[in-house]
Amino acid sequence: MTKSIGRIGIIGTGVIGASWTALYLAKGLQVVATDIAPSAEASLRKFVETAWPALKRLGLSAGASQSNLKFSADLAQALAGVDLVQENGPERIDFKQKLYGQLDQLLPPDVIIASSSSGLTMSEIQKGAASHPERCVIAHPFDPPHLIPLVEIVGGAKTSEATIQRAAEFYTSIGQRTVRLNQEMPGHVANRLQAALAREVYLVAEGVVSAADVDTALSWGPGLRWGIMGNMVLNHLGGGPGGIEHFFQQFTGPMTAWWKTLGSPVLTPDVQKKLIASVHAEAGSRSIQELAVERDEVLLGLIELRNKFAGSSQKKSPEPVA
Repeated sequence: MTKSIGRIGIIGTGVIGASWTALYLAKGLQVVATDIAPSAEASLRKFVETAWPALKRLGLSAGASQSNLKFSADLAQALAGVDLVQENGPERIDFKQKLYGQLDQLLPPDVIIASSSSGLTMSEIQKGAASHPERCVIAHPFDPPHLIPLVEIVGGAKTSEATIQRAAEFYTSIGQRTVRLNQEMPGHVANRLQAALAREVYLVAEGVVSAADVDTALSWGPGLRWGIMGNMVLNHLGGGPGGIEHFFQQFTGPMTAWWKTLGSPVLTPDVQKKLIASVHAEAGSRSIQELAVERDEVLLGLIELRNKFAGSSQKKSPEPVA
């Protein structure tokens, strides 16, 4: 559990697996990817090539090269000699458990198996790894992981503390921002926060506002602040000179009253139909690809600004008092 991680095995090269691949290559790592889809290799290499200008703009690490990518449809061949496996298979517990049984047999016990699963718990997944469940951990990214640096790390009932620490150190070493969950929760943390917000699709379903108005309210209101600081610290600022203590004094009553009126929508076919129509009206003629390009371009600018600010803040840090 102490050897350095320099060679990554990628299982599954869909949207998340391909994005992980691009990130690892940009960080100067060796990557071997595997996927049984007939056109998987061509699609993966095209994704990496398309993502490369953005990664170059953010700054490539020493040794970064697209030529460090190898591909094999054979699982055993792909995983020979890897130091960490980033698993991006389908979100089906039966599939995961069977796969982890195979990985458990193929890999030396000091190779971490990290799952990108967005909702399944590692306690269930690692039941498939009978010999070495202690090296299995959730390392859940946010789409697209080659741009968004968040990684949620959570172990299962049989995951060792050494695995969790080593995984956290690895992701931090390549510039990712890690959040450790001290206990398992379905959907982890970031997706649960999104899900809490998503409950208010009730506002669209009830005709209070359109999907476009919901997105305007979010992206040009609290979303702008959330791109800078998290909600907890923003509440601290919202309390003025009195900070978080004054915030609770002022807003506990109104906020808890709002909670009581939050919607609890059931996504019936009719509700889905309303939401779909409203989202398409908002998107207009813009394709999925065009929307993704727009998202990524603004996201790059925000990341560059935050990195610049973080760098200047570190330079301004006062010297410790002797």
